[in-house]
Amino acid sequence: MSKFIIHGGNKLQGEVTPQGAKNEALQVLCAVLLTKEEIVINNIPNIRDINKLIDLLAGMGVLIRKISPNSYSFKAENINFDYFDTEEFTEKAVSIRGSIMLVGPLLARYRKGFVPKPGGDKIGRRRLDTHFIGLENLGAKFKYNKDKKRYDATCKKLTGCDMLLDEASVTGTANIIMASVLAEGKTTIYNAACEPYIQQLCKMLNNMGAKISGIASNLITIEGVSELLGCDHTLLPDMIEVGSFIGLAAMTQSSLTIKNVSYENLGIIPSQFKRMGINIEKHGDDIYVPKQEKYSIEEFIDGSIMTISDAPWPGLTPDLLSIFLVLATQAEGSVLIHQKMFESRLFFVDKLIDMGAKIILCDPHRATVIGLNQKTKLRGANMVSPDIRAGISLLIAALSADGESIIDNIEQIDRGYENIDIKLQALGANIQRISS
Repeated sequence: MSKFIIHGGNKLQGEVTPQGAKNEALQVLCAVLLTKEEIVINNIPNIRDINKLIDLLAGMGVLIRKISPNSYSFKAENINFDYFDTEEFTEKAVSIRGSIMLVGPLLARYRKGFVPKPGGDKIGRRRLDTHFIGLENLGAKFKYNKDKKRYDATCKKLTGCDMLLDEASVTGTANIIMASVLAEGKTTIYNAACEPYIQQLCKMLNNMGAKISGIASNLITIEGVSELLGCDHTLLPDMIEVGSFIGLAAMTQSSLTIKNVSYENLGIIPSQFKRMGINIEKHGDDIYVPKQEKYSIEEFIDGSIMTISDAPWPGLTPDLLSIFLVLATQAEGSVLIHQKMFESRLFFVDKLIDMGAKIILCDPHRATVIGLNQKTKLRGANMVSPDIRAGISLLIAALSADGESIIDNIEQIDRGYENIDIKLQALGANIQRISS
């Protein structure tokens, strides 16, 4: 198990370019199964979760060619269905939550698919109902295979229908869309997720010959087609990494320029940082965060404490709440962080409390942070990264703290952030990776 050794307190400076979007990559990589023709995907992040999915596709028989460090060609002309009965497939599929989105394209093109229990962050119960119900609405049938410890999905054909999702699940919406594009007839999906990454998936599928309308809304209409073609597709920059660097600049009292952020696709993120008192300047498609000695959290108009909470797009993504929580520890003022989606994602606050933060964990979903107003720095500590987002937040805390910090289990951070230590070193951070 590898670890980071961080000596905090350094002021950072320079420019950083965010990686391609992890959550978009997970969707569009699964979509390559929908056609036998070549698909080229650019700006793919070199991170553990994405590399695992690419490796999984290769095992399935997809011909993969690396064009450049972040561009790949995929050709799913022939799929080896014997591979799905191997222990290797099960082991790789359960290690990455994105593998759930393989079943929609497989059902659409081959009338069968497989769903091992997916992995991912251990952040509480994460429902799969939306996937199953949506695909069943189209005509799929699921049966649990006790021997293989997986769900086997089959269908005689997929037929379009009208459906109302009980939750705006991003991966569920993606799975249903990918199944619907080759279904017979028209499908409407109401209460669909409409994140930029879903929009990107729809645009890619339309470039392949799909007929999807209602993109960027929560009512998506799909006219099924008989086949899809190849295309070239470029991923958006990762909005979570953009937000991470904004939080890093503020916590370390540094000035940073974040390049090529696709500002129009950041939604509410910049304004939420401004509510925390962070100055953000838009320079073309770049974000400049000037050095701030202090920042003050806004209050509501009636004087009550500010609440930062997650919500389906265009609300604030839950993946950034841990960044806002860490950011609040050095602010002037107080804030209630309300994590609505996952009941275990705030449990990393005990590490911040050990570092000197003033945090009250109200329950598994809510934490109140009383800002230290830069009067007392966090102190270095030994920590373990429990998941991707908590891991990067603890790393930001360590970079702002006095003294040395050690973060173990950094493989969790590597699942979502490409060469984060190298990027930070280029900005002036004192961080060292120790490989076990």
